[in-house]
Amino acid sequence: MPGSFEVVRILVVDDYAPFRAFVRSLLGKTSNLLIVGEASDGLEAVQKAKELQPDVILLDIELPKLNGLEAALQIQRVAPKSKTLFLSANQSWDIVEVALCTGAAGFVAKSNIGNELLSAIEGIFLGNQFVAPLPPVNVAIRHEVEFYADDAGLADGFARLAEAALKVGNAVILIATELHRTAILQRLRQNSVDVDAILKQGRCIPLDASETLSKIMVDDLPDPARCAALVGGVMQRATRAAQSERSRIAICGECAPTLLRQGYTTAAIRLEHLWDEITKRYNADTLCGYLQSVVPRQDRSLILEKICAEHSAIQGRALGY
Repeated sequence: MPGSFEVVRILVVDDYAPFRAFVRSLLGKTSNLLIVGEASDGLEAVQKAKELQPDVILLDIELPKLNGLEAALQIQRVAPKSKTLFLSANQSWDIVEVALCTGAAGFVAKSNIGNELLSAIEGIFLGNQFVAPLPPVNVAIRHEVEFYADDAGLADGFARLAEAALKVGNAVILIATELHRTAILQRLRQNSVDVDAILKQGRCIPLDASETLSKIMVDDLPDPARCAALVGGVMQRATRAAQSERSRIAICGECAPTLLRQGYTTAAIRLEHLWDEITKRYNADTLCGYLQSVVPRQDRSLILEKICAEHSAIQGRALGY
């Protein structure tokens, strides 16, 4: 980073509060990086940039009210000395090119920020353009996380993912609480998905989170062998049921969040790590859904950082197909 006497003033713009918290935690480890403000939409970003005149603006692209690309153009007029660094879940080179055409100083994929963000801030602060290498297009799997405000939001997010996967002939493994499974299947029915047919075909495999945990836990920790055996068996069932030739399995998971809700923080983080290792053997994508209320207030930033570190991306909306 720049010399310790130089304080870099940073504005963080993202509509997803847990992601902003993760960035705060990450930057808080470096003494001369000072977050002077946050914004949750594009219009607020322009207003805060004008008011605060930060050195660096960390800017998401998909923002409400005014998208990040348009916000960047307006920020150039009201805060011409501020340098914009885009952080985006989109990993397309086309998006990178469009983003840089706004006059932005850099672009980092959200899945790379743990490794690249500090270097990117240093680079653009020193007057360089920074574009981190994007993850390969043919990534074997995605293991993503989203934090939801309430039960309805989680059910909606999981239902959107399940519906999108089912529509293209893929299979869905739904590991959730009884309350959430009922709500998800109800939403699918409301969206004209023939739930009874896909259950009969085996293209949707609903599992209870607590029952699943009882099969893989030993001494309050997930057992690698038991977890591998359970995942392998369910994956085989889902693969046989999938209708598309190049099928992917979509998994909506709530096991680690259930452990966190029960107070088993270490077990939850360990299960996320173990799940990532095991599912790399399969053509499967996983979305882990956490209710924001289950994250303990004590050591919240540290827990969020550890959970997010076990995932390939932090989503502000459900994983799409």
